[in-house]
Order: sequence, then structure tokens, then C-alpha cells
Amino acid sequence: MSKTIVVLGAGTGHGPAVARRFGHEGYRVALVARNENRLTALAGQLEEEGVEAAVFPADLAQPSGIPALIDAIRGHFTRIDVVSYAPLDLSSFMPAADLTPETMQRHLDLYFLTPIALVRAVLGELTGRGEGSILITQSTSATRPAPHLSGVGPAMAATRNYVRSLAQEIAGSGVHAATLQIGSMITGSAVHEALRSGALTHDTAFTEIDPSDIADALWQMHVERDVFDRELTQKAAVPA
Repeated sequence: MSKTIVVLGAGTGHGPAVARRFGHEGYRVALVARNENRLTALAGQLEEEGVEAAVFPADLAQPSGIPALIDAIRGHFTRIDVVSYAPLDLSSFMPAADLTPETMQRHLDLYFLTPIALVRAVLGELTGRGEGSILITQSTSATRPAPHLSGVGPAMAATRNYVRSLAQEIAGSGVHAATLQIGSMITGSAVHEALRSGALTHDTAFTEIDPSDIADALWQMHVERDVFDRELTQKAAVPA
């Protein structure tokens, strides 16, 4: 039976590239994001490329919905082998001084509590078979806080800490848990387009990275299983 990857945050950015990378390696793909139309279009493209894909619209800022989501995916594909989690909410970026418990709650839900819910929903199946990967893609703000770009960073830092602990606890089970921090602007991502259009402004020059490079890094982490925390940054700077 073919293996299955669940790509959560598959709408823009590197999500489609991850779906293609694993799909072209023979994986079936469950596509998860809020925008059903965008997911349906991507699923159609993947099917044309010979990749079996199915769409599961969901708001990933609702941790309580994860068990039912995973049950639906497992019901469709029978099994889950890899989870790739990389959602993005443009409202996540704000000055640390402007954060309140109320505004921070959604960031915690999306970037910290939902990953915990995902692990609880899939870990038993993965350890039962003795194989699989849980891959969380983040921003380098998880490790290097930046002015005016808070909100997302503290929540991702908590998730990085959690995954590092989890990886040590399940070492030897055959299941790999890892985080990948991206230190460049992802070409075609929602943030990239917002910066280009002026909808989001920042006075820093960002480097730019192709989504396929991120997908390749995640595939390598899944296959080689010897890296639990990695940073990926391109060299050439592009205007903010």
C-alpha cells in the first residue's frame, strides 16, 4: 500500500512544493488549509502529474478539530506516514509591545497547540508501525527574535522546544520528529506577496528562497533521519 503524507498549510508558500516532492516519490497526499478552492486547484494539478491527492479544508488555529481531521484523512487513505506542518497567518507579525493575552492565544493555537494535537493524533499509529516522520517548518524567529515580528516567534519557540523533547523521547522507535527553521522569504508565499504589494511593510532586506529547496530539505530530513533541528537560509539578499 502506498504511503501518505499530510501537508498542513498547503495553500501557498512551500506547501505545494512539499506535496509535489513527496508525491513524485510515490506518496499519496492529503492537502490541508483553509482555502478549499485553492486546495482543489492544487489537487487537480497534482493528479495531472500522477500524484493521488485529496482535499481536507480546515482551520488549523482550532486544535480541537484535529482529531476529527486526522480521522477523516485516515478514513480516506487508510494510513498516515508523514506529517508536514507549516501554516502561516499574516496577522502573526506584530510588535512585542502590542501583544496581549487575547491576541497571543491564536498564535499559540496555530503554532503550538495544534502541533501538540497532531502528535497525539498520529504518534500511536507511527510508533505502532515503527516508522514515519513529524516535520514542523518554522521561521528563524523561533530561535532569533526580531523587533516588530513577535507573536509568531514565541509560539514557534515553544514548539521547537516541544519537538526537541519529543524527538529524544521517541528515539529508537523508528519515528523521526524534527523542526526546520526558514531564514529567508519564501518565493510566492503569502508574506512574500504582501511585501511585494506593500500590504506588509518592514525595513529589513530579506533573502529569498525557492519553495522546492525547502521541500528538498524536508525530504532529506525524512529519509536520512539524522537531523532534529535545522536552519535553511539563502545567501543573496532581495529588497524587503
